[in-house]
Amino acid sequence: MNYYREFSKGLWEKNPILILGIGLCPALAVSTSVSNALWMTMAATFVLIFSNIFVSLIKSMVPSHIRIPIFIAIIATFVIIVELTLKAFQPDIYKSLGIFIPLIVVNCIILGRAEEFASKNTVLPSVLDGLGMGLGFGLTLTVLAFFREILGSNRLFGYTLIPGMEPATIMTLAPGAFFTLGIMLWGMNALKSRKRR
Repeated sequence: MNYYREFSKGLWEKNPILILGIGLCPALAVSTSVSNALWMTMAATFVLIFSNIFVSLIKSMVPSHIRIPIFIAIIATFVIIVELTLKAFQPDIYKSLGIFIPLIVVNCIILGRAEEFASKNTVLPSVLDGLGMGLGFGLTLTVLAFFREILGSNRLFGYTLIPGMEPATIMTLAPGAFFTLGIMLWGMNALKSRKRR
């Protein structure tokens, strides 16, 4: 098994948002600021890695007809850990991310990796798969948030960038998220088609 490939596939070849088209709901909703994007990346990556580890460890003991509810229970356990930790130590971030922290339980990326990869592989490749997919999700989310925050509020990490510049508020709303994601998808497809030539 090629460990580097298992790690790197989530960054480009099987990027969850730009290639597989999953995890779009939190990506569009929380990408109004880079800070939100980074916290969501950490939360999702933590849940991905640890749920992959546990699914990989118990895969041979789980009857196949009840595997999905068991995987969801494992994922929910780690989401609760993330939720309570943020609520206790980062209450502002917890409020800012809102419902999208508990909704990590039903994030297609996490259940998809548990079913597609961790339930068929050993622990180390499952960790690398979770880490790569989490970072791929986070990289896309952060780039999306970077452009939306700059164009939509003329700020970055709370600091005003160009004093007096009127921001394009639509970029912080849903149409701005779809527009920015559309540009990123176009760029990704243009790069892929150039590579094929």
